[in-house]
Amino acid sequence: MEHHDPRMATTLARGLSVLRAFRTNDNGLTNAELAARCGLPKSTISRLTWTLRELGYLTRAEGEDRFRPGPSLVAVGHVAASSLSFIEPADGVMSALADRTGTLVLLAVRNFDRMIVLRTWKPKDVYSRWMEVGHRLPLQQRSTALAFAGALSSTEFSAIDQKLQSLGGSPLLHEEYQQARAELRERGFILNSGETEPTRTYRSASVPFRATELDEPVVFSCGEPISNSSVAHFEKEVGPALREAVQNLERLTGQMPKFDYED
Repeated sequence: MEHHDPRMATTLARGLSVLRAFRTNDNGLTNAELAARCGLPKSTISRLTWTLRELGYLTRAEGEDRFRPGPSLVAVGHVAASSLSFIEPADGVMSALADRTGTLVLLAVRNFDRMIVLRTWKPKDVYSRWMEVGHRLPLQQRSTALAFAGALSSTEFSAIDQKLQSLGGSPLLHEEYQQARAELRERGFILNSGETEPTRTYRSASVPFRATELDEPVVFSCGEPISNSSVAHFEKEVGPALREAVQNLERLTGQMPKFDYED
């Protein structure tokens, strides 16, 4: 991930790419594994991991060659999550939604060219393991990414897409952008029925939410195994219930974003 803008602090960007490389199911990562994930030389990764370990952002047990997120990184993540004013009220709203629909509810935010799961709410007495915190979704993944893209103005869409491509990331969903905006305008949620994707095992519905402290939307989604649900259930019950929950969250937080799907 290289950038030729002279304002870019390349070393910082590379260090952050190392921190982004970790996933929740990793049992630590070696320098070689980090080099492969970041697309950087192993010698560069070695310098970065040494620095990040010295600063507490990475940790490594004595005698091991595997790095893990360190206490400084955990602290920064906690402060960042705590600064989002809508998280606390969202807990009650989304927990009730999970119980009401029997689906797993998640909150996803954009992290470079992925949507990353920041929080999940599981229904009581229902086994629902769809995605865990830290799971990354490609920006081509319907419906979470489409809800994110569809909530952007045309100016925002172009700016983010240009930045992603300049950094070597995956482009946004150009062909489906207007379709997503039309779907959000007409029914207020994006539906992934799973009917046209034979390998997909879950249905999902997604709704964008715009917080005043963030400069781009986040997305709330509901998901359930295809074997346990029907398209009609998501169209008539889950999707509308999610839309109402997000509208309720907007009222509770005093954040009533007006998405303009016409520009």
